[in-house]
Order: sequence, then structure tokens, then C-alpha cells
Amino acid sequence: MRIKNFETFLIDLPAIRPHRLANQVVTTQTLVILRLTTSDGVVGVGEATTIGGLSYGVEAPEAIKAALDVYIRPLIVGLDLPPAVLRKKVALQIMGNSLAKSALDTAVLDIESKILNVPAHLLLGGAIRDRLEVIWGLATGNAARDIEEAEEMLASGRHRHFKIKVGAASVHDDVARVAKIASALGDRASLRIDANRSWTEIEARDAIVRLADAGVSLVEQPVDTDPDGSALRRLTAWSPIPIMADESVASAKEALALTRHKACDLFALKIGKFGGPSQVRDVAAIASAGGIGVYGGTLLEGTIGTLAAAHAFAALPDPFPFHTELFGPLLLKDDITTASPAYEGFDLVLPTDAGLGVTIDGDKLDFYRRDRTTRQHRVATPVATMS
Repeated sequence: MRIKNFETFLIDLPAIRPHRLANQVVTTQTLVILRLTTSDGVVGVGEATTIGGLSYGVEAPEAIKAALDVYIRPLIVGLDLPPAVLRKKVALQIMGNSLAKSALDTAVLDIESKILNVPAHLLLGGAIRDRLEVIWGLATGNAARDIEEAEEMLASGRHRHFKIKVGAASVHDDVARVAKIASALGDRASLRIDANRSWTEIEARDAIVRLADAGVSLVEQPVDTDPDGSALRRLTAWSPIPIMADESVASAKEALALTRHKACDLFALKIGKFGGPSQVRDVAAIASAGGIGVYGGTLLEGTIGTLAAAHAFAALPDPFPFHTELFGPLLLKDDITTASPAYEGFDLVLPTDAGLGVTIDGDKLDFYRRDRTTRQHRVATPVATMS
């Protein structure tokens, strides 16, 4: 497989509403898009997306693009490399930069499966499920608006499980907001919360007791990261409801350490954290061997990253007891692909076309790319299809 063209783009897409995290408010999501073309004309696409610039992880969108352009591009362009050799070459010569590697891994997977004329999941072990249930993130920061949004999702049959973002307000106010939402929705929906490591261990203990009483079923990353997950471990051993690690598990080595110490009940799997769809299997295997559950996480990717994650999650043997968060495209006002993901009922439907099942819309790519000097006015259109 000889890579002839290697192109990267910073794409800025507006959100349908402000998405409030513990330490950031997302109004525009920046996607780093990679487009590879082989000497035979096969095109593969990848995406690297993070949340809020540098508020989630150590790679900013601009740095991801630079890593791809300056360091990864010279390693692979013009060389005739089997995909496995290409991935190994990059892994050996590029330290860290998991998001940049994820974009490359995704684009190579897209090319590889198109050459073989099979869906991408077949190269990841083969799908054992053809659809993935998707939860919705309630992140307006206002209980009344969150309740209204959840009621709309329930009425339309689009989502029945919700994750509430907390951490921006005091623990008391956050718990009160969650309890109000839980009371309004009752047994018609399940709730989980994500503190994005914003609480101390003492605050987390107080909050978890009250959240459990309110009916919350899962707490994600309540405390900050530490090398051996000691705070998470103590909370997990004590907590009446499951504790999930996200920022604390950003590599297979961290997954092994948390598993060894029984430091959490679940891992949030995200292709960007681990270096791509191919690497998710390694972390999931560690989780399975250690009795840790898995959860399909998101970095609020657009269509390309979302479908890449869907192919990877669909091929994992263990179930997803708390489902997936592959709602990124639904949070964005527009798309840069010719067809957005298909959401049917409560689920995302896995594409059956060769590759990832996605094609870039050249006009939209040109319109939303950051380096475009002039823009014609356009009206953003809803991106997701509902059956």
C-alpha cells in the first residue's frame, strides 16, 4: 500500500447549543481531518477530535495537525508498506500523540477495508452487533433546560439514557440539579453523571451517596488522575454505584494498572485516547480479562470519528452495559460528509458499505476548513438521519 497524497484539514463546526463541561463550554468543535490517497487512487479518511482545545487532554487540534504534517507524513508517504508495518513504524518513531495516531490508524483502516471491499469492522474481528444504543449528553448547566431536552428525546424515541455533565458548579448545586432531573424523568430514563475529574475524594464521597439516592446509575471520573488510581480505587471499593474511569485510562499500560488494582468498574473506551480503532481491542481485552466493564465513549467526534468508533465497538465481544456515547454528529449543526450516520430508534446503525462507510463532501470541507480565506453564506442543515 503506497501512500501518494497526505492531506490534513482543521475543520470548525458549530454546535447546536453550548455544551457545558466541568472546565469548558463547547460552542464550536474542531475536527482534524486526514485524507490519504494511494497510488492506485483509493482514498481513506481519518479524524482526530478532542474536547475544548486542551481542556480534556494534552493534544490540541493545531498540535495534532502539526504532528501529522511534520512528523508522521514523512514516515509513510511514497513508501510501499503493508498496513501492519506502517502502524508499527509510526508507533516506534512517534512517542505519544495518540489522537494523531488515531487519525492515521482510521484512514489506513478505511483504505485497507476498501481494497478488500469489506466493512471496516471485519478487519477488527467482525461485528457481533449491527447497531449500538446511543445515550445523550445533558450539558446545558440548567436543570429546566436539561429536563426539556430530555423530554424531547424521549418523546421522539431518540434517546432513553442520559449523561449529565457536572463539575462547573458547586457539588451541592450539581447534585441538586441532577436530583431535579432524575425526579422529573422518573423510571422513564436512566441517568449517569460525568464530573471530568473535578471533585476531591471527600466531595466525591458526599456526592455519590446523594446521587445514588436520586437514582443515578453510574459515576464517571469523579476525581483527578493519579499514577496508580488510588483515589478511584478507594471510591470504587466503597461506592454503592459503579465508578467509570475515563481520563485515568488513556493507554493500555494505564488500563493494566487500573485492572490490577481493581480501581474502577468500567473503562470509557475512546479510539482517540488509545491511538485508533485497532488499539481499542487491546484495552478491551485487558478489561475483559480483569473483570472490568466497557463503555463506548466519545470525544464529540464528527461523522468520520464516530463511525470509526462504531466499527471498533461493534466488533468487541463483551457487552456494553451502559451503552455508548456516539452522539457527536447529533451535537453539530452541519457535517462534512455526503451522508451522516443513520440513527434508528435509540441506536446508531452500523454501515455496511466497504471501508468506514463515509465519503467527504468536498464543498462542505472547503467551506468549513479553517484556512479558507473567504466564505459564502450558507445555512447549516440538520446532519443526522432518523428512520
